[in-house]
Amino acid sequence: MAEKPSEEPRPESAAPSDDVWEQFLRDSEAGVPDSAPKEPSARARMVTERLRALDEAQAAAAGRRSRRFGRSRPVAPARPEGWRTGPAWRETDGRASRRRTVWSVVGVLTAAALAVVAVNPSAALSWLPGGLGGGGGADASGASASGVDASGVEASPLAPETARPTGAPGEAEGVPTRERPFTGSPAARWEAGADAIRLPRAKAVNGVPAARIEEALRRTKEFLAAANLDPAVLKGAEPVKALALVDPLEADYLADLRAAVRRPTEDNDPVSAFTRFDPEKVDLVGDVRVRGRMTVAPDTADEGRALITADYTFVYGVARVGGDETTRVIVRRVLQVDAADLSRYRGTEGRLWIRDLASEIGNDDCREGDGLINPSFFSDLLSASPQAGETRDPYDRSTSVSREEECGVVSRT
Repeated sequence: MAEKPSEEPRPESAAPSDDVWEQFLRDSEAGVPDSAPKEPSARARMVTERLRALDEAQAAAAGRRSRRFGRSRPVAPARPEGWRTGPAWRETDGRASRRRTVWSVVGVLTAAALAVVAVNPSAALSWLPGGLGGGGGADASGASASGVDASGVEASPLAPETARPTGAPGEAEGVPTRERPFTGSPAARWEAGADAIRLPRAKAVNGVPAARIEEALRRTKEFLAAANLDPAVLKGAEPVKALALVDPLEADYLADLRAAVRRPTEDNDPVSAFTRFDPEKVDLVGDVRVRGRMTVAPDTADEGRALITADYTFVYGVARVGGDETTRVIVRRVLQVDAADLSRYRGTEGRLWIRDLASEIGNDDCREGDGLINPSFFSDLLSASPQAGETRDPYDRSTSVSREEECGVVSRT
């Protein structure tokens, strides 16, 4: 999707250093005026200072990422937007970005909980993810967050989400089982499967025809379903359908995705885009619960482009292979897609131009590079070392997805 070239000229030279000026002064006194540096224009000095400030800001931000999986990466020099063609990416390498924040359940157990486990394991279960206990979290309808009302009858699903919630859902009692994996979870009242991904009414936005918006919305839903709901992909298969939806003109990004699936590494792990488990270790039980919303907004930088944002949380019931231990994994994806008027910008009909994909994964062991989500179960917590990091409620959709790669602790599953 080609973008109009920037009208901002690239500076011809950077401001000379103090050493250069001192050399010039010495040469002047010695009668060597030809070594004089060229005085940059006011415009060049302004742009140079702007780039220096951006570099310093990026370096400072990088220094704050103390929980970025224990890795540090060099900060790329800043460049004014418009020096490259294509969508107005905010990433300096011009590619769509993928970011993953991982939250482990390790650390939920306290010394007091361990003491209770030794005396009464069944009571301790209510303290753990899936049953953090207390309160029941009943809403205005009288149904608790567990999805069961006071009479024990399963409550109807919540109304679709139409705006960002004002807070986290209430806590719920109960322990998940293979037969009822969402007991004790707010997801018990969420809708299941792709039907929960509702499309807003398509209309022309910022010069993009309604038909083009409608197609982009539909393809966005297809990508989310193919990446997070496809039974074969959930069992570790290659996400063929999802990959086929990415615009081939995004060649670098598409190559990164394919490489991640086929040869996962710490720096390029496919779980940042696709939900996949190891079928030899966990069984997927029950359906997949889904909650979120999709919006369309004009791209304020350019006429003829709109931005689709799909913010969805997927909750998976998982059980240990060969056993009855059951827990949940919560994955939140925030996908941003460019929808452009193809008569004015480059793009492939029927494909998605992905601008950004951010993720949070709740109940993963924080290992990187194996290409799979590895949940922890109750018996794992008894022997695991506490996980350091921020504690977060994975069901809280009132906050934005973290923009940093890090590993923390979930308050519940």
